[in-house]
Amino acid sequence: MTPERGPGGPSAGSGETVDHGTHAHSLAAAVRAGRVRAVDVVADALERIARTDRSLCAFREVWEEDALRRAAEVDARVAAGERLPLAGVPFAVKGRHGPRSAGPLVAAGCVAVGATAVPGPGTPWQTWGLGRYGRTVNPWRADRTPGGSSAGAAVAVAAGVVPLATGGDGAGSVRIPAAWCGVLGLKTTNGRLPSADRTGLAAPGVLVRCATDARAWWTAVTVGAAGTTGMAGVAGTEVAGEGAAVKPRPLRAVWSPDLGFADVDPEPVAVAHAAALRLADSGAVRIDQDLPGPRDRGASRDRRAPRGRRPAPEGAPLRLEDPADAWLALRTASGDDPLALALARRIRAANDRRLDALFRRADLLLTPTTPCAAHGHEGPGERYSTALTWSFNLSGHPALSIPAGFGSDGCPLGLQVVAPRGGERLLLDFAEPLYSDA
Repeated sequence: MTPERGPGGPSAGSGETVDHGTHAHSLAAAVRAGRVRAVDVVADALERIARTDRSLCAFREVWEEDALRRAAEVDARVAAGERLPLAGVPFAVKGRHGPRSAGPLVAAGCVAVGATAVPGPGTPWQTWGLGRYGRTVNPWRADRTPGGSSAGAAVAVAAGVVPLATGGDGAGSVRIPAAWCGVLGLKTTNGRLPSADRTGLAAPGVLVRCATDARAWWTAVTVGAAGTTGMAGVAGTEVAGEGAAVKPRPLRAVWSPDLGFADVDPEPVAVAHAAALRLADSGAVRIDQDLPGPRDRGASRDRRAPRGRRPAPEGAPLRLEDPADAWLALRTASGDDPLALALARRIRAANDRRLDALFRRADLLLTPTTPCAAHGHEGPGERYSTALTWSFNLSGHPALSIPAGFGSDGCPLGLQVVAPRGGERLLLDFAEPLYSDA
């Protein structure tokens, strides 16, 4: 269900062709079975980078020699009988400091091929990328931004250069580029995995082309983490459900076009809402609250609900406080600015109460990922592309952007799926049957 578009892949050189769209779990299975060597898989990825990066500008650095050396080590480990869950999978790390957090992936057999483009100096709101050859472009339209700050990561995955790239999400920095490049982007529960961000707003994440690869990443980065990475940064975080049985379908979902405060363009709402209704029709979710878009509230609604949908019940829609002031206060305020920090605490507490109440009656929250389509490289002006994502950096909830469809400009748009804190497994259980071999 993800868009299939990007540069083609050459032969691996070992007699087996490695398709550029092959997913991480499929590549790893082929390497473990001896059908292809990790060295050939990684060499293939490096060739794709060399062939495409002058136009995409997805990478800041490429580590050819080191990647081939590490791939040879993976082949040796496989030959020695190690069963590496991600054997030989080439992946990209976000920014030059990405390797610091890539240890679990390397231990699982992944091979880092380079550092992806992130915003350069003076680029506000993290919506641009600057690669070694220049400005990072959206693979669907070169005159549009891919989003940021995980710009190069999303482009590398969307274009089929690598099947997996790491990201970091401080305000939507994984989910926004995932939406605008047509891939899946997972932001984890804040505080659940190690992060260098002292404010507690940023959480690690991943960009992939299918949910099975997101699960493989999640399994790799959480092995051995239990009891070693606390979640004290997020009040009320619960992880008890992580080992629980899979919830039966359909899951209960609440739809909100704007979270009660955001100025959202009609097209992203319409595309995301149509995707949500397709999920309901498939039986994946039951939409308990099907609200009209921000421009047509009060319009009459058809009470004849197709399978999986239900008419909107009586009661107030979800209305969060705009997190902008709180997010900015936490990002910039020092300890001697008590008024700003008090404001942040008030907004956070109010939103936490409302989200806690929502998740007592629902499994998932569905929204558009972004309030607008991918903008040009001149920037969004006064627009916050983070309007629908940074609430969940403030609250700490995990969230997944999945491809929703295309706008009139030909670029992808996303549907954001939010789960209770600690609910990464719930998100993956929901997404994998729908996006397993996209």
